[in-house]
Amino acid sequence: MADRIDSAKRSEIMRRIGRSATQPELVVRELVRRAGYKGYRFNLTSVLGKPDICWKGRKIAIFVHGCFWHGHDCRHGRRLPSSNEEYWKRKLARNVERDKQSQSALLRQRWHLLIIWECQMPHEKKVWHRIKRFMARYYE
Repeated sequence: MADRIDSAKRSEIMRRIGRSATQPELVVRELVRRAGYKGYRFNLTSVLGKPDICWKGRKIAIFVHGCFWHGHDCRHGRRLPSSNEEYWKRKLARNVERDKQSQSALLRQRWHLLIIWECQMPHEKKVWHRIKRFMARYYE
């Protein structure tokens, strides 16, 4: 059984996790650039949900979601910290609900959305092809 981390140490670890310019986001930015798409903005606060990569005029947004923080149905997303479990369940459920609401509102406004999950990043070539297919459909 894994060693338990006390709450002070857990808080310190969680505080150090960045909100933007995470490694998966940086990789996706590079893949977008390599695919030949320029002129995007990142973490645009004026767009609901603050997309990680955005072409506001074209209504195109790419979200790069961390599996834990956004409740993905993979092994990383299903895993909860062993301490303060109820707090984490509530917090992560709020994140998932906020994502659903933001994405629904953007879709009603005729935005085109692509969500890339952190667990997909080891398959960089597949992610690159998804980006190319998505962008070919909506960028032109």
